Amino acid sequence: MKKTLVTIIFFLQIMICWNLNAAPVRQQINLNRGWLFTLGDVEGAEQTSFSDQSWEQVNLPHSFSLPYFMWKSVYNGYGWYRKTIEMPAAWKGKQVSVEFEGIFIQSEVFLNGQRVGEHTGGYTGFCYDLTPFLKPGKNILAVRVNNLWKPDVAPRAGDHQFSGGIYRDVYLHITDPLHVAWCGTFITTPEVSKSSASFRAETEIRNDHARPQQFTIRTEIVSPKGKIVSKAETKETLEAGSSRIFTQYPASIIDPALWHPDSPNLYKAVTTIQQGNKVTDRKETVFGIRWFEWTADKGFFLNGEHFYLLGANVHQDHAGWGDAVTNAGFRRDIQMMKDCGFNTIRGSHYPHDPSFAQACDEIGILFFPENAFWGMGGGSGDRDGWGTPSSGCYPPNPEDQDRFDRSVLYQLKELIRINRNSPSITAWSMSNEPFFTDASTNERMKQLLNKATDSTHVWDPTRLVAIGGSQRKGVDKLGKNQIAFYNGDGAGFLNPGVPSMVSEYGSVTTHRPGMFEPGWADLKDGFNRPEWRGGQVIWCGFDHGTVGGTGLAIMGLVDYFRIPKRSWYWYREAYAKGNRNPVEPQWPESGIPAKIGLSADKTTIAAPDGTDDVHILITLLDASGKPVSNEIPVKLSILSGPGEFPTGSSIQFMPPSEEEASDITIRDGKAAIEFRSYYAGTTVVEASAEGLPVSTLTIRTLGQPTWESAGRPKVADRPYKRYIAPKKEEPVNELLLAVNRPSFVSSTAELSSRTLSNDGDDQTAWFADPSDKAAWWKLDLEASYDLNAIELVFPTVDIHQYVIEVSSDNQSWITVSDQRTSNKREKKQRIDGDLGKNIRFVRISFISGNAGLAEVKVGGEPDEFVVLIKRLGVNKLIHIISIRTIRVIIIDYADVFESVF
Repeated sequence: MKKTLVTIIFFLQIMICWNLNAAPVRQQINLNRGWLFTLGDVEGAEQTSFSDQSWEQVNLPHSFSLPYFMWKSVYNGYGWYRKTIEMPAAWKGKQVSVEFEGIFIQSEVFLNGQRVGEHTGGYTGFCYDLTPFLKPGKNILAVRVNNLWKPDVAPRAGDHQFSGGIYRDVYLHITDPLHVAWCGTFITTPEVSKSSASFRAETEIRNDHARPQQFTIRTEIVSPKGKIVSKAETKETLEAGSSRIFTQYPASIIDPALWHPDSPNLYKAVTTIQQGNKVTDRKETVFGIRWFEWTADKGFFLNGEHFYLLGANVHQDHAGWGDAVTNAGFRRDIQMMKDCGFNTIRGSHYPHDPSFAQACDEIGILFFPENAFWGMGGGSGDRDGWGTPSSGCYPPNPEDQDRFDRSVLYQLKELIRINRNSPSITAWSMSNEPFFTDASTNERMKQLLNKATDSTHVWDPTRLVAIGGSQRKGVDKLGKNQIAFYNGDGAGFLNPGVPSMVSEYGSVTTHRPGMFEPGWADLKDGFNRPEWRGGQVIWCGFDHGTVGGTGLAIMGLVDYFRIPKRSWYWYREAYAKGNRNPVEPQWPESGIPAKIGLSADKTTIAAPDGTDDVHILITLLDASGKPVSNEIPVKLSILSGPGEFPTGSSIQFMPPSEEEASDITIRDGKAAIEFRSYYAGTTVVEASAEGLPVSTLTIRTLGQPTWESAGRPKVADRPYKRYIAPKKEEPVNELLLAVNRPSFVSSTAELSSRTLSNDGDDQTAWFADPSDKAAWWKLDLEASYDLNAIELVFPTVDIHQYVIEVSSDNQSWITVSDQRTSNKREKKQRIDGDLGKNIRFVRISFISGNAGLAEVKVGGEPDEFVVLIKRLGVNKLIHIISIRTIRVIIIDYADVFESVF
């Protein structure tokens, strides 16, 4: 009898264990495949009876602008998406929710004609409960999206592109009604050292049952080696139709495996909700054990040791696909930044895809996420659109201000909730250059930054707050112990007395290949690292699309197609290899192309669901297999099998020119593009060029469904076209370019400031020191412009003798107004006309009298200057484009151009 009882107990234990380890109680289903889309607003498209037969078949991630190749304008308006969801019998009694990782910028979600919810904010995810709207069998999920500018929604402006679309992944979550809420776990280590670590586990649980529920929460801490090292278990009760956060304290551990860029050790917290023998939910949360310290006098510390941050700013968009990038694409970006020696990324200037932080955690690179509170120079007021001149960062209309504050704070809260467990995140950045706002909104702007800081400390008490782009208007010292991120001219600041970092330096504008140099710019020497400075982050890692045009778009170390420029190789030599005097590699030279090299970062796509892709690289080779720098048209085509380029089944790369087709560019003998597939199978890609033998590349996509089983569907071609935006009526030649830009002076009188002469207020003024007999004031426009107007407003009506000069490189100056012998009494002078192409700097030098300026105003357009010259007997296309210093990039081109010199 005793033996029988033991046997029964043994089998009961097996059954219990089998039940606890049965099929996953939480199901996540990727919904990226098989959507229908139409551009424009369509009445009744949310209804199940609506006919969508004429709509385009698309897959996610998707953008209104697909295909997009860094053009300055995109469509602004509405688009509709529809997808059929089949509800199986197994979902009965389950809770079904849909998660959107990102829709730009406003969305309305419907299921079976019923409104599920509305979300405003283009960079953060959200989740809706579909259960009340679902029915067995066929269901129609419809999403109405718009990317319209709104005065009370952040961001109002920015040096980026603002394409609409469901441009990140979409998932269904199938759970028990008693489950962990969306992004509902928060694992922290209140006390941590190299010898021990304690844990705090917060779990938000949702009870969608009609009655109160009793249950047990168990949190297990799993080490990087897969061993359970700590756990906590508590019994709880939760009222019907409610959610609550439960806090547990798993036991401390000794000798934790610390997270560090050199050893990115990751732990897991496994949360289990159990009722008797039934597990109602199980969720894994990845986190790391580490600690940070920011100091005003000693810089930044990681795990108790001084650590100098070296990094790059990174935007999210890629060639062809625009913002609709795969998770694999983000991972390649992060790996490229680490491979050239960086240890830090600043997520400019909005919340990035959740997979971005995940890849930083896994690869080992520190990450600064940033909220979408963003300003751009050369604008003001409300512009009713994303283009240039841009709107002010903060709304001037009092009716919009409270709603705008809520928009900023709500997006910030979502950013933190989604990413708070990521060990790579070092601080939350509230903004980028919020000082680019009308003077009347300065105080409201600062109040919002402080409110955001206080809110962040409530939502995440474990990290400090940074103010991105804080170098003007006193934004760096708001009194809340924020870390000051200094952009551009702020790199030259002396010790500010607060924790700080240079968050942007460089800004060298150049197409690939560029120059083999670091582009220190305001840093002067990036190896000179003051003890108090936390680190330095270059602008920027990758070329990106922007409303500001080409001059602002091509500042990356890597081009838009993800091919490194020569500056990337400089950093690899200096930072990754530790060579203080980097040796320049041998670059490809012009030769005779004889064949096409075709390669990829890998040849297997893990799943046909829009989360993985392949980066394909074309290299022109001579007969010996040596790379050459020639630029000839090359075409990639799908010979057989599934998959697509952003342009469809083929893509044509063209030599550089001003023509539309050359936006898809081959430069310096290389071209590249990302390829993805939404069906499993084997794909053969062919590269061809006139007069050269073809090359092929085989790519295999794993998973289901297969291309064969789907009937070998063909991908629709998507020809690339530059979008021509409708002309808007703007005030004629507004003089906005100088407002709040960096300025420099020969001297400053007591109680005066150089910034008062371009603060947008004629009633404030800069005065030189009275002893300064050769006074001057200089303006840095921070980008290149074709100038057409300069206006000076003086503090008083008097005889003012001076010279106005302009420069592209801060070295060679051209006089545009000579008033050295003027005897006119005046308070204002304005000059109009062609005041120079490709101008970045303006200088006013005083000849006599009391030197002072109440306001300097500058008008012009973003520079797109291209000149053609003949050099060494070979026609070349020369782009003379300058930000920190003039860069002359010589590009081989067809022998059809005549010299203009």
